[in-house]
This record gives sequence, C-alpha cells and structure tokens, in this order.
Amino acid sequence: MNHLTEMEINALNEALDDEYRAWATYDQVIADFGEVQPFSNIREAEKRHIAALCTLFTQYNLPIPENPWPGKVERFASLQAACEAGVAGEIANGEMYDRLLKTTNRPDIKIVLRNLQDASQQRHLPAFQRCIQRLAR
Repeated sequence: MNHLTEMEINALNEALDDEYRAWATYDQVIADFGEVQPFSNIREAEKRHIAALCTLFTQYNLPIPENPWPGKVERFASLQAACEAGVAGEIANGEMYDRLLKTTNRPDIKIVLRNLQDASQQRHLPAFQRCIQRLAR
C-alpha cells in the first residue's frame, strides 16, 4: 500500500474536521429551531460526506478522529442568521476544497474531495441562498 504524505494526511484530517463541524452546526440549528429545511437535509448529506472521508481513512489505515464539535459550535439568534452563516460556511468550504485538492495526485482522494466540493457548491450553497430569500419575504 502506498503511504500518504504528511500533506495528504493533513488534508484528509482538515476535510473531516470541516465536515464534522458542519454536521454539528446543522445539528445544533435543528436542536434550536426544529426539523427545518434546508438544515435537516444537509445534515444528512454531511453524514454521507463524513462516511466517504472515513472510508479513505480506513483504506489508508489512518485512525479516524472523533467529532470534537457537538456542543461547541456557534448558535444563532434566528433561522435567518443560521442560513446566512450556512452561505458563508459553504463558500469557505469550496475554497478549502480548492486548496486541499492541490495536496494530492491520488485519484481516489481527488474524487472524494471533488464530490464533496461539488455537493457543497452545487447543492448546499444554493439551498442556503434560497433559505435567506424565503425568510426575507
């Protein structure tokens, strides 16, 4: 088995930490405001993203860290504020994946990172933007 470089290991850890944080944030929004869209759907998507990254951790024999974020994420005064934070978070997520994709040439890692970036930019970001528009009415 090919060993990962330190940069690749750091990239996988950063991606997993980011997905863990997103899941915990959306879980907190649901705890505070109920099973509201788009948070409940996107929380489920984050669970799938975490699973995809954990598959890479297992494949490369890396220890899978626990999610450190539950109970430690920002809380929002309103659903509007949560949706605005969702937009900012997904924009930052896209930029993070741009950077992380440059750390490896391994096709399996690139595929997972690209898929996560695509979900963030093509599905989650527009869902949070629609949430803001809907609540602004």
